Amino acid sequence: MLVITRKPNEEIVIDGGITVKVISTSNGRVKLGIVAPEDVRIVRGEIAFREELRQEGGTAPLVSAGCE
Repeated sequence: MLVITRKPNEEIVIDGGITVKVISTSNGRVKLGIVAPEDVRIVRGEIAFREELRQEGGTAPLVSAGCE
């Protein structure tokens, strides 16, 4: 895992085709903007985890109403 520090409006570029930009930071939260090719699927981690559980035949935990 690569761990880097970025400030608002700074970006990282992944493999030349995906850009992740720090939009803002506030109250311990980070808002990110992601630009990627249309064939690259982008989902929140808890959504990907839930979908993975479904594919394996397990049950997925409910996501609380406060998640964005």
